[in-house]
Amino acid sequence: MDMTVPATDVKPGLPRDEWVKTLPQTIVASCVLLLDSEDRILLLRYAGDQPGAGLWGLPGGMLDHGENPVGAARREMCEETGIVLDSTLRFVGYDHRADVKGTGPVIDFYFHGGRLAPGQTVRRSSEHDQDGLFALADLGSTPLTIPLPALTALHTAALTGTVVCLQEGVPQ
Repeated sequence: MDMTVPATDVKPGLPRDEWVKTLPQTIVASCVLLLDSEDRILLLRYAGDQPGAGLWGLPGGMLDHGENPVGAARREMCEETGIVLDSTLRFVGYDHRADVKGTGPVIDFYFHGGRLAPGQTVRRSSEHDQDGLFALADLGSTPLTIPLPALTALHTAALTGTVVCLQEGVPQ
């Protein structure tokens, strides 16, 4: 015989649409590691009128509504560099950051976009004022949007076919 008594002071659950509104809103972005034949990384410097002015970072940006991370990586690469990525992008890592500049949580997806073709030119967007190919060893004093240990871990993942999990830019 069941002797349990239903609780009378429990509030009924929220309807799903109301409950969903209580969840944290997360910004999602995609970035691309594009390497040259010497394993140098293509980086772009943000122009003076942009958030992050003077900082160097990977091509990438936020997903548009309804866009998936791979599609965003391809779109951002083309918009920011003029380079169309025809090959399959390989997932190499993600970074979860709890709060970015007061906007709340951000999840960055990172993809290896393959090798830069010899003689390939970069056609920068107005967001950036410089581009360059950098060896990790030459980035020690370069102001970066992503911490150097994270960039190093992503570079290794791109070269070895592995995946790296980052939290706040720190390999886990």
